[in-house]
Amino acid sequence: MHETERHRLILSAVQERPIVTVGELVALTETSEATIRRDISTLDKQKRLRRVRGGAEALTPPPLPGLAGRPFAVNQAINAEEKQVIAREAVALCDDGDPIIINGGTTTFQMVHHLANRRVQVMTNSFPIAEHLLKHTKNTVMVPGGALYREQNIILSPFENDMTRHYYAKRMFMGAYGVGPMGLMENDPLLIQAEEKLIGQADELVVLVDSSKFENRSSLVLCGLERIDVVITDEGISDRVASMLEAAEVRVIVAQTGAARKTDAS
Repeated sequence: MHETERHRLILSAVQERPIVTVGELVALTETSEATIRRDISTLDKQKRLRRVRGGAEALTPPPLPGLAGRPFAVNQAINAEEKQVIAREAVALCDDGDPIIINGGTTTFQMVHHLANRRVQVMTNSFPIAEHLLKHTKNTVMVPGGALYREQNIILSPFENDMTRHYYAKRMFMGAYGVGPMGLMENDPLLIQAEEKLIGQADELVVLVDSSKFENRSSLVLCGLERIDVVITDEGISDRVASMLEAAEVRVIVAQTGAARKTDAS
């Protein structure tokens, strides 16, 4: 292969991922390791890539792919009151000393305020949750390794062997894109991959979803209804959905908003 062709392949490869190793480039170009090292050195001097130990990287590393769905800041304002009361009921399930997992999301984020007077051990992949708990509570906080996705403010690891597998939780609290007869649904494969690992570390799965989520559907199913132990939702849940969850032996907790409490009292 001509030098120009090799250089073109090498430059293309470093744009696809953060770092490309010498071995990967040898396989890609079908040339020797010595030749690849010379090519990397040449391209580094030409300021077309950056030479690093064992390989090369792009001068401007490729951005992380975005996750499907609305940004965290946008989701915060949707059904805000419902999320607050659902989160309050979720924290009521916790006892001091419990090891728990709180998955990233705007509903689970509301748990942080009610955890201010608790002493639990929290593993979370949410940067805002971890930051708030560290600043405003005395709870123990752990985060998995990985990359921070800015719009959703969530930490996801592409690696199978991360610290998640070493953490045990009594309960995992999580939201979802949707809940239906097939189970818990998300709209991004990266979220599915990360959440599957977290669910596997918890004895009990508690799902926090406002009633609008029972109408959402996605092509990606995270887990079946049989894996869910508790669903916490608001009073907008329909009889049909309640019956579906009951048939799957899922415990349902209905959190009441201020408007609903006033109606009950009148």
